[in-house]
Amino acid sequence: MTLRFGTAGLRGPVGDGPDCMNVPVVVRTTAGLAAWLEANGQGGGTVVIGRDARTGSAEFHTAAAEVLAAAGFDVVALGKPLPTPVTAFAVRALGAVAGVQITASHNPAADNGYKVYLADGAQLAAPADREIETAIDAVGAAADVPRMPVAPSGDDLVDRYLARVASLPRSPHRSVRIALTALHGVGGETAVAALRAAGFDDIHVVASQFAPDPAFPTVTFPNPEEPGATAALLALAAEVDADIALALDPDADRCAVGVPDPEGWTMLRGDETGVLLGDRILASSPPGSLVATTIVSSTMLGRLAAARGARYAQTLTGFKWLARAGDGLVYAYEEAIGHCVDPDAVRDKDGIATAVVVADYAADLKQSGWTLLDALDDLHRELGVHIGDQVSIRVDDLQRIGAVMTRLRAEPPTTLAGLTVTATDLAGSPGPMSTDALVFESRADDPDAPDGTTVRVVVRPSGTEPKLKVYLEVVTERDRPTAEATLDALRGWAASLGDESP
Repeated sequence: MTLRFGTAGLRGPVGDGPDCMNVPVVVRTTAGLAAWLEANGQGGGTVVIGRDARTGSAEFHTAAAEVLAAAGFDVVALGKPLPTPVTAFAVRALGAVAGVQITASHNPAADNGYKVYLADGAQLAAPADREIETAIDAVGAAADVPRMPVAPSGDDLVDRYLARVASLPRSPHRSVRIALTALHGVGGETAVAALRAAGFDDIHVVASQFAPDPAFPTVTFPNPEEPGATAALLALAAEVDADIALALDPDADRCAVGVPDPEGWTMLRGDETGVLLGDRILASSPPGSLVATTIVSSTMLGRLAAARGARYAQTLTGFKWLARAGDGLVYAYEEAIGHCVDPDAVRDKDGIATAVVVADYAADLKQSGWTLLDALDDLHRELGVHIGDQVSIRVDDLQRIGAVMTRLRAEPPTTLAGLTVTATDLAGSPGPMSTDALVFESRADDPDAPDGTTVRVVVRPSGTEPKLKVYLEVVTERDRPTAEATLDALRGWAASLGDESP
């Protein structure tokens, strides 16, 4: 078995063999990419190569750069570990034919990966992914692939990226205290520089998690969504009396937002941050602008777009689809705390730009005596209460995921949380919306639905980790406690899927 392109490129454990991340796999993958670019009339063009600080990243970065240089490409090999959004920015800024970022993002410490951007600046997507895999299969032994030494370059690209990010704030207000963690990844230095370039100076960092460390010693999983991953951040936020708390994932393409509430501090869900940022960005965007999210995200962005005279698109999971949602795109997000706040510059999720936009919004609200939670409550009053959750079932045996999906297709539930639901199998959908996922939805006109309450559940295998993911949403015109009770019932059903045997 060999590594194949998934939702966000190649990812796998660092080790020996074709099913792991190692230098031979990177060499052959890069040779296949070079052959595909050549066959598509892009031979000799510029290719940007970046990396994070994970185990093996430096060696893989060197191997990719050397293979592309020997194949005749103009290689810009970024000289130090940098956030993924910098590479995505560089592809568009330089008019490159492709970009490669060596990263496994928020995967466990044992993993690494290989992320590809195409000439439009967005992630690799079908049919190019399968075509490149075919080209990789045609490559001979890695030892026979030519390589040529490459000097580091592109130092100015970080400054250009920071200047772009610093231009994103829409408010003159800067009085906001920020707590920040990089979760042992590569985003800390760049994030602090970006915030300061945008005029935010009251920044406090989690020192024990600031420097890159491939062992990720203080967290079980280096993912801000995982339970406990942001404990140190929220403790710091409480200690310094911060206004907001920001958690980057290890390659800084994602950003989670923490806020004070009456009981202490809490992390916003990606959907909550998503609708807040959608409203913020649409407020200064032309009428008819496009916002987008995915099939597993909240439906609230769609209601917001309609209320603001904007267009709305829904795509499959992954920014390779979101970044290509359509013309006039001004904002896109996915519930897994990924936000694209500046599609013209970075056609991917960007945790650092998100941090700047969130800080700007929080400072603007603070000037009026409001908080992000106040703004979210206001949107719920306008658009209806939308609450959701994600239940992730991590497995050691991938057959368990297949068993659950097979059973749900054969015996789909007819009721969830007391509401009648209908099932849609997206594996049978025509065109680009076909994917291995099941959607269960109720109707607002269900006679058992209180005040038009609806539920929506999406079940799908993860494209990047050995997980079954279940996405839950409750929408109601009633009070939040009622919605929470319905959501708890959905959580119980989702958790029970973990008992499925292979």
